[in-house]
Amino acid sequence: MDIKRVAIDAVTETIVMNVVHMDYKGQVAKRINEKMPLAQVKGFRKGAVPKDLVEKQYGKAIKQEEVKKVVDLALERYIQSERLNLLGTPLPVVNEDLDWSAEELTFEFEIGLVPNFELDLDAENEIVKYVVTADDKLIDGQVERIQKQFGTAIPQETVVEGADLKGVFTNEAEGIGNTTTISLSVFKDKATADKFIGKKVGDVITVNTKGLFEDDHQLMDYLKVGHDNVHDLAVDVDFTIEEITTSEPAELNQELFDKLFGEGKVASLEDLKAKIKEDAESQFAQQADQKLLGDVTEFLIENTKFDLPETFLKKWLQTVGEKKLSAEEAEVEYARSEKGLRFQLIEGRAMAQSDIKITFEDLKAFTTKNIRQQMAQFGQTNPTDEEVQGIVARVLSNQDEVKRLSEQVVAEKLLELFKEKAKPTTKEVTYEEFIAASYGE
Repeated sequence: MDIKRVAIDAVTETIVMNVVHMDYKGQVAKRINEKMPLAQVKGFRKGAVPKDLVEKQYGKAIKQEEVKKVVDLALERYIQSERLNLLGTPLPVVNEDLDWSAEELTFEFEIGLVPNFELDLDAENEIVKYVVTADDKLIDGQVERIQKQFGTAIPQETVVEGADLKGVFTNEAEGIGNTTTISLSVFKDKATADKFIGKKVGDVITVNTKGLFEDDHQLMDYLKVGHDNVHDLAVDVDFTIEEITTSEPAELNQELFDKLFGEGKVASLEDLKAKIKEDAESQFAQQADQKLLGDVTEFLIENTKFDLPETFLKKWLQTVGEKKLSAEEAEVEYARSEKGLRFQLIEGRAMAQSDIKITFEDLKAFTTKNIRQQMAQFGQTNPTDEEVQGIVARVLSNQDEVKRLSEQVVAEKLLELFKEKAKPTTKEVTYEEFIAASYGE
């Protein structure tokens, strides 16, 4: 068998395979002999059909099957021996005129290659690493929420100042239908809040979404409106009151502190505020890291130039998956996934350049940390090592979980690499400022 590669461009090639009679005739002959005792042809007893008739009736199908086996195996071995780094899988070039009676057959496969490119992780950039602080406004607000959450709810007949309302925001045309709890203080305009005063359970109050809250992003929380729509949304929504309560704030005492944080861990209002600040800034740090990773990802995608086998990948996308795609659908899918593919290649190059490897010990340590954090959230602050490792072992026995956790470990290692290489500018901000920066507003 003769196999060669023909370049179409820098990242697309065709593998051409010439299959000669010697590559398959022995196996075809063996299959014909095996078929003879089983062959059934009208006018002959089973097993007594002449060989030439068996070859005439079954020979072409057997030849096609055996040639396909030879081609598939040769293609696999050739890709391995040539160390070809492929995107997608080889696509057979359709040949409607292939003469299966010929002794020499030619097959072609189009392949897409991983591009060769330079990755400069030290490139000059304007990336910012945000350090998000919990300011007094946020901390005091959280103290108030704690007192309200653990306070005593007092049912009311009508809406009064300071009341909490449980109800449903609806606008059928916009697909809005969200059950939520609000306090009148969330509305930007006092005139809006006044519309609710004196209303009863079952009453419906209509308000407009434009300028409803101090921050348009609150539409995402209370109405479940997508971020892309919050700034332009100016529609009437109905709020149907289901429940009216006022709250007697909980006393900030040791009993409440122990209930929230465990016995003796918080002993005063100052301790409570310090704990709120610590917990909040820990969560903010995770969010800031995710933004940093996203910003570095975007920078590297935009500044690392290389060609992809675009035409090949669009054709390949039509053939994979349970549902075959049309050319138009493949075009849309390629546009949707191109950035992700580019970063996947950049990610692989970054790991190779920096010799980053994921070991089982890395995966086990990461999973252990996650399990301890999750247990702490449910009040199990001091689990034994035996308990934790038992859970870790069960998690890591699930291949889907191993894949998911491995991706998280890679992201964590890459984040540390990017922090080191990109040298981002550090900027301290409040959470409100961070949200504004995150949404580019």
